Amino acid sequence: MANIKSAKKRIGITARKTEVNKARKSEIKTYIKNFNQSIENNNLDEARELLKLIDKKFKKAVAKNTIHRNTASRKISNLTKKLNSKENKAV
Repeated sequence: MANIKSAKKRIGITARKTEVNKARKSEIKTYIKNFNQSIENNNLDEARELLKLIDKKFKKAVAKNTIHRNTASRKISNLTKKLNSKENKAV
């Protein structure tokens, strides 16, 4: 346990930021899960809307330093490829 007052404050700040980051990541994971379910159910319009929302959430998480920008780009790219391949099979 920290003895210095500023170190004790930093422990509290870290705990609060950890909770915010966890919530942000969990929200993104939930949207990704819904996106995958939409793809499986051939609901491509809903999947497109979710992809836009997921992209927005990823960009916000990158801006807040919750996740690395390359990680966000990779995941968005993979989701976009999944949607595009499903659309091409449907046509």
